[in-house]
Amino acid sequence: MSQTYDKVALIGLGLIASSMYWAMKREGLAGEVRGYARSSETRDVAREIGLCDSVCDSAAEAVRDADLVVLCVPVGAMGAVAEEIAPHLKAGATVSDVGSVKKAVIEAVGPYLPDNVNFIPAHPLAGTEHSGPGSGFAELFDNRYTLLVPAQNTPQKAVQKLRELWEGIGAKVEEMDAEHHDLVLGVTSHAPHLIAYTMVGVADDLRRVTDSEVIKYSAAGFRDFTRIAASDPTMWRDVFLNNKEATLEILGRFTEELFALQRAIRTGDGDLLHAYFTRTRAIRRGIIEAGQDTDAPDFGRVKK
Repeated sequence: MSQTYDKVALIGLGLIASSMYWAMKREGLAGEVRGYARSSETRDVAREIGLCDSVCDSAAEAVRDADLVVLCVPVGAMGAVAEEIAPHLKAGATVSDVGSVKKAVIEAVGPYLPDNVNFIPAHPLAGTEHSGPGSGFAELFDNRYTLLVPAQNTPQKAVQKLRELWEGIGAKVEEMDAEHHDLVLGVTSHAPHLIAYTMVGVADDLRRVTDSEVIKYSAAGFRDFTRIAASDPTMWRDVFLNNKEATLEILGRFTEELFALQRAIRTGDGDLLHAYFTRTRAIRRGIIEAGQDTDAPDFGRVKK
């Protein structure tokens, strides 16, 4: 692969940023990558493990002369970071992000950016329950989707260049408008996370009654909920606060479906339950056929 950007700045050094760095280096897509994190402890860890070519002590220093700046901080912090870096951005630079919400990010970041930079919001649909600078790995984006949400007046050349970077680090890339993105992610990510947090919270209440049996006897379904519910609390707090409309709409629909299933169980309507479960099972098959998960036993977990 040929180099896509000469200088890249990663603001925030968690799972996504660290994985981007290792993947860019694996493919030779960036000349120099600078990183910055608000916490001095995080910066120290990044330096120790060789994350980024240089780790800066300010966001302004990191973005100076950068051709691409990627905001990898929680959604709630993006506006303040944009305000901080705006005076130091190079003319013609591209600013992007990796947030799980797009409409709120555009509203928070857009007003601070000068007219001579290109703002192309993005969202890689990849992650694990781990966080921090040591959690990243180059293969995170392989065969996963990254959604780009460019404004209508963004130069196509800038969009194409960012697309080439994401494709270069293994992702499938599609473009989408912000409102549609937030609704789709409300269905596929945000509401499921909230449901998982709720189920684990219910189990935690029950655990106090059953003297830890919920933990000891966890079956696969509950274990999968706990994996989702172990995700970064700051990030997910910000996601829900910044995607209220779509999340509440999906939760409203979820509640209606739940009531229908409750009624079927109460009235002994086995036909409805069987038909419903048959339909939802097909969704799982579709995800596997699309190469977005594995049908390996126990979800492909490595036994230890």
